[in-house]
Parts: sequence; structure tokens; C-alpha cells
Amino acid sequence: MAKKTAYLFENVWTIPNIISFIRILLIPVFGVLFYKGELLWALLILAFSGFTDFIDGKLARKLNQVSELGKMLDPIADKLTQATIAIVYFFTFRNAGNETLRLFSWVFLLFIAKELVMLIGGAIMIAVGIRPGAAEIYGKAATLIFYVVMVILMAFGPEVGAFRAEEGAIVSLFTLPDPVMMVLVVISLIATFVAFASYMPGVYSQAKERFSEEGKKKAKEEAGK
Repeated sequence: MAKKTAYLFENVWTIPNIISFIRILLIPVFGVLFYKGELLWALLILAFSGFTDFIDGKLARKLNQVSELGKMLDPIADKLTQATIAIVYFFTFRNAGNETLRLFSWVFLLFIAKELVMLIGGAIMIAVGIRPGAAEIYGKAATLIFYVVMVILMAFGPEVGAFRAEEGAIVSLFTLPDPVMMVLVVISLIATFVAFASYMPGVYSQAKERFSEEGKKKAKEEAGK
């Protein structure tokens, strides 16, 4: 077990891992900036998180810096970032002067619930010896859609868009109509749950193998190392 733990923390300070650490450290910074109305900086952090989420895996492979720790850090940074974005939008729209936005705020709770299930479920899987699978095409597509929609929302969305055509905007350019904004968020939500459902067959297959007699025997052998 000690060897397995030591192996996990080999090659900690690789470029992809450092990027993931930075993404995690920027999460509370994003929340504070958003809360204080520093929307341009919050938008830049959001764009940075989305961009680096897509390049760190490619960097790891290109630089030959793939690590077990990196395989865990990347999805953790991703889930925590997405959950934080959903939380700030839930409270922002919940306190909006627009009744439609107040009602729509509850949609963001579904994003939060999904990310919490993924984080807790992933931790349980690792604890029982099941390795969560890497993001497949559905997961990557859902993540891309989520970040694109949230960047658009933070740039031009009602109430909080940095460049919305309303008082308080950094530069008054354009406000996304409520119906368009809601359609975009719902599309992202559907993509998120399609990706979530796509993980289930693999999780079931791994769990079935892990708890078979042969899987239990193998787990005991690994635990004794």
C-alpha cells in the first residue's frame, strides 16, 4: 500500500500538474472577484481555466509527463471549477431583480448536484480500488460546451455580464436575451448529463470486475505489496 501511495506522488512538479494546481488555487480567487463585481478578472480566470483544462492532458502526453497524480488532479480541478461557477450563478440569479432569472436559478443546482456526485463517487471508487475512467468524447464535448456557455454568459449575460448593455457593465455592448441565455444553459445541462450517463457502463463494468472473486483476490495481493 505504501508503495502504491509513493507511486502516486512521483513526478509531482510536472508542468501539467502545476497547471492543475494553479486552476485549483484560482477557484476561490474567481469566487471572490465575481462576488466583488470584478467581472473582467473573473471572466479572464474562467477563460484561463477552460483553456488549460483542454491543453494540460495534451501537454502531459507531448512532454511525456503523464502521472498518476495528474490523472486525479485534472478532473478534481475541473469538477471544483464547474461546481463553483454553478454556485455563483445560482446565488446571483436567485437574488436577481428579474423574476424569470430567480426561477431559472434552480437549474444551476442540477449542475452542482452532478459535480458533487462525480467528486464523491470518484473518491469512493478510488477508495475501493476502482480507477475512474478518463473523459471520453461525451465528457470532453460537455466540458467544452459548459465553458463556452459560461464565458458567453459572463461576458453578455443579464445582471452579471461584463459587457452587457446595462448600467454597471465594464463596457456596454450587448445583453443576451433571457430566452437565449436559458436555452444555452439548458443545452449545456443536457450535454452534462449525457456525459454523466456515458460514464455509467464503464463504472458498472469495473465494479463488477472489482467485486468478482478474482477481483477480490487481486485486490488482496495488491494491498499486501
